[in-house]
Amino acid sequence: MDRGSERDTTPGHGADDITAGRIPLAVVVVDRAGTVSHWSSGARRLFGVPREDAVGQPAADLLPVSGALPDDLDESAPPAAHPLHDGPGPDLETSLGGQTGYATAGRARLTPPERTPGGEDRLDVLWWAYPLVGPGPSRLLVLAADASRLRDERGYDDETAERISPGFARHTELPASDELERRLPDILPNMGPGISARIVSQVLELGYPVLEFSQFDRVPVTPYWGVPRRPGRTRAVVPQPRTPLAVPAGAEQDLEYAAVRERLEFLNEVSSGIGTSLDLGETIREVTSAAVPRFADFAGTHLRAAVLAGEGFPDGPPDASTVMFRVWVEHNDEPGRWDDTVPVGEAFAFPEHTPFYQCMSTGEPVLVPRVTEELSERISGEFEKRDLRPLITGRSLLIVPLKARNVVLGFMVLMRRPDRPQFDDMDRTTGAELAARAGLVLDNARMYTYQENVADTLQDSMLPQVDPRMPGCDIATRYLPGTRLGRIGGDWFDTIKLSGSRTALVVGDVMGHGLNSAAMMGQLRTAVQTMATMETPPAQLLRSLDDLARRLGDTYLATCLYAVYDPIRGELTLANAGHIPPVLVRAEDGSSELLDLPTGAPVGVGGVPFETARVKVRPGDRLVLCTDGLVEVRGSDIGEGLAALCESAAHPAASMDDACDTIIRALNTRGGRKDDVALLMARLNGIPDDHVAAWQLDTDPREVARARRLVRRQLLDWGLPHAVDTAELLVSEVVTNAVRHAEGDRVGLRVVRTDALLFEVTDDEPTLPAMVNAGPHDESGRGLRVVSRLAREWGASATGHRKTVWFEQTISHS
Repeated sequence: MDRGSERDTTPGHGADDITAGRIPLAVVVVDRAGTVSHWSSGARRLFGVPREDAVGQPAADLLPVSGALPDDLDESAPPAAHPLHDGPGPDLETSLGGQTGYATAGRARLTPPERTPGGEDRLDVLWWAYPLVGPGPSRLLVLAADASRLRDERGYDDETAERISPGFARHTELPASDELERRLPDILPNMGPGISARIVSQVLELGYPVLEFSQFDRVPVTPYWGVPRRPGRTRAVVPQPRTPLAVPAGAEQDLEYAAVRERLEFLNEVSSGIGTSLDLGETIREVTSAAVPRFADFAGTHLRAAVLAGEGFPDGPPDASTVMFRVWVEHNDEPGRWDDTVPVGEAFAFPEHTPFYQCMSTGEPVLVPRVTEELSERISGEFEKRDLRPLITGRSLLIVPLKARNVVLGFMVLMRRPDRPQFDDMDRTTGAELAARAGLVLDNARMYTYQENVADTLQDSMLPQVDPRMPGCDIATRYLPGTRLGRIGGDWFDTIKLSGSRTALVVGDVMGHGLNSAAMMGQLRTAVQTMATMETPPAQLLRSLDDLARRLGDTYLATCLYAVYDPIRGELTLANAGHIPPVLVRAEDGSSELLDLPTGAPVGVGGVPFETARVKVRPGDRLVLCTDGLVEVRGSDIGEGLAALCESAAHPAASMDDACDTIIRALNTRGGRKDDVALLMARLNGIPDDHVAAWQLDTDPREVARARRLVRRQLLDWGLPHAVDTAELLVSEVVTNAVRHAEGDRVGLRVVRTDALLFEVTDDEPTLPAMVNAGPHDESGRGLRVVSRLAREWGASATGHRKTVWFEQTISHS
């Protein structure tokens, strides 16, 4: 590579710079004020202006801003016939003025400062200008080369037979190399990924820009969307004054091949740049941004509501009633120009008599080479309170459908400004292929979003709607889905109301993830609820759950912690099946501890006994149960997580919800969590002794009247006169059944006051009562129907040789 240590610095010369097939390039960066911010040594050699004199000066005063062709070319020939001037387009002055948003190129002739105006030493210069889009101060990258040296190096003058592309070699003066590396593939639009990568590598590692020419690459290196349509007698020109030369045989085919290749490279780059995420919103932005500025100056993506919501696949083609959402807009106009007229997030149905409706209803691209004033007026008239005319008049319009499995999901609106070549039939094909690839990527993101929504819905449906207030305790819960793909897992928690104002607290974790784990979790949770309402003791419940898991299959393994809180006795009864221990926070001194419980084996292992532990608690104590996803982090000891759990659980909090959030924040900051998390916290308030009344009754029918009197007196003592009549009626029905069917000589009656009134009647007959259909002449059989109609809740449970029938009555103060 060239080092540039001993070279002729005469403007436009320096033969030592030339290597086989390479010519040094001048590199100039122009800022947003139009002044030069970078002036390479190549620019000093080509234009004869030292760097210190160039930086900070207006670029238009230093660069060949005229787009005129050299004097020795036939200016009457069509511009497309000149191989170094790619058809009609803006000159460098237009690019320097910021009037174009896409790459341009051309050829100009100028007299450097050291040469005599009108002399023979005027420079014939090739130039390329690439807009720099972004927040930085740089606006334009300009490359220039000496065309006469190119002819000398080639050794012949047939310019129609050669195509040229820029390459780069050593140069250490380029500013912000990391930013250039990120943006160079966009700055050089029609280079493929391989060529762009090579150029980036050379710019950053070797640094010196040169012009590399070959027999196969086109010049100028700018987006080329369409083959020039030449008349049959079009002639090309060689650099001999006024001497025409016909287009060589096969040149037209070469141009067509180059145009097709450029489109394939563009589509290939787009395909590699979209679909990097399964997030629907990110995919939409990638798809829209892929078209600007290389293919269009404006791109707007519209999707059907069902697609955007991540619902199932849309049914049938869209029609006039189909609501479309404008989900993203990308353009290279001045900021904010489109925001008010076509805001992102707007939802509406497109009118029938518009090209937009034609595209989405037929599923075919719609091409409007130029939006005339008449068409602009008609389109704008279809949208109420919306004047689109200043934005679309004179632009070229292409609307392409976004389809998947032959169903239209939405469409993209693409437009080019009037100073850019209009869309043509080849652009229609390119746009349709772009939309087809985008439609597939969008459908993949839609399906992923849909599956995530299904998984979340399934997970939510399997988690209970926990009542925050249970008899004698307050409850707060949190569930965090896992970060793995699919998000659904087998963690669960539950609270179950039991007789005697007791509450069962459950937390479990099915081993594994996905739908199978969630399905197993649903089965185990249902089994726990059923056995809990049957008053199954904790250890026996886990043994039965273990048997069920082994019957369901060999792969059914889960951990489970089951606790029963008795607020009247102030006692916890717990059994553990391989789960992490709970944390008990004492209200008296704020201390926290892991309860030392017999661990047991996970349910599904079989043959392992489960033990019961009892722990005395006081009003205000808090019990914290969670799954291992909260405390276990890959690479860390679980003991550290349990210690952090104890510390965060003891932290004072204004409410139960705040306490849960404190725990989640404290343990999530460790990072690395992938498993789902279930957290259940219970504040054990207890029930004061003066809110409980209990009596023993004989199995004598006369005791029914006594039960009514006792209940009336107690409710009046509690200041609840409005609850007396209903309570007397329901107690009379339940006590009558107990006295009539009890095998022993005693019946127990208890009334508990919490946020409701709980009545319990216990006898020695284990058979649970059942409602029966009483006929019009039957004297019995209506008691439980009366209870079912007037009580807020009621139920019955059996333990050993005894049963308890209970009902709740709402406390009314009116």
